[in-house]
Amino acid sequence: MLRKLWCILVVTVWSAVCFPLACLAMLVTLNPSRSVGVARRLWSPVLLWAGGAKLEVIGGENVDPKRPTIYVGNHLSTLDIPAHFLAVPVDFRFVAKSQLRWVPFIGWYLWIAGHIFIDRGDRSSAIASLDKAARQIRAGTSIFLYPEGTRSEDGSILPFKKGPFALALKARVPICPVTIEGTDNVMPKNSWNITPGPVRVKIGRPIDTTGFADNDREGLARAVRAQIIADSLSLGGKGGDPDTAVAAPNREGVAQRASSATSKAS
Repeated sequence: MLRKLWCILVVTVWSAVCFPLACLAMLVTLNPSRSVGVARRLWSPVLLWAGGAKLEVIGGENVDPKRPTIYVGNHLSTLDIPAHFLAVPVDFRFVAKSQLRWVPFIGWYLWIAGHIFIDRGDRSSAIASLDKAARQIRAGTSIFLYPEGTRSEDGSILPFKKGPFALALKARVPICPVTIEGTDNVMPKNSWNITPGPVRVKIGRPIDTTGFADNDREGLARAVRAQIIADSLSLGGKGGDPDTAVAAPNREGVAQRASSATSKAS
């Protein structure tokens, strides 16, 4: 109970401190990218420290700050966000659910800093958001997204939504798989029951999107998910079911039925 209260206090107070600092950094420099530095160097380390998370990063050589890249990660915990800010030291923007925009400090920061929100309940709005992300990538900014669309309840890799991979095929930049393990043990989904422990992030080799057809969203999603499953298992995680690779339309964490997948493939 004391650790829970301590973590709530640290997250609330430190986020309240770092939010105006991020805004000030953007105003002084007229550069939204400066806010990412505040999140990476000030906000994220303190949150991991408060939760007792010991971060280990594997595959850092696969990160190229000079190359716009789409980083795709599995999603286990709210703690994934500060862990990924630290593990992937490039100027990237998250693609996040529109609901996150209204979360005090964190959501406000993401909005002001130019991170991208997607309303999955509104197809036209979602397409417009992905178009915005594609423009940012072409301008040289990397993107980080969670294609599962929600945090996993049991640590396994959930089915991937195909929409983000349309963005990758449109932008024609490499996809870098990023696998995280341990954050759900430190801070489970929908819980403040904090248990200190290791957090491991493995950054895989970039996947070249030019080898996929313009409309092969499913093939690209399957290839990226297969790599994240393999990396999850190598980190001691649960991996995932390769036969439930693609999420059902407008559903998060629910696989597309085999008959539906077969009919679409044909």
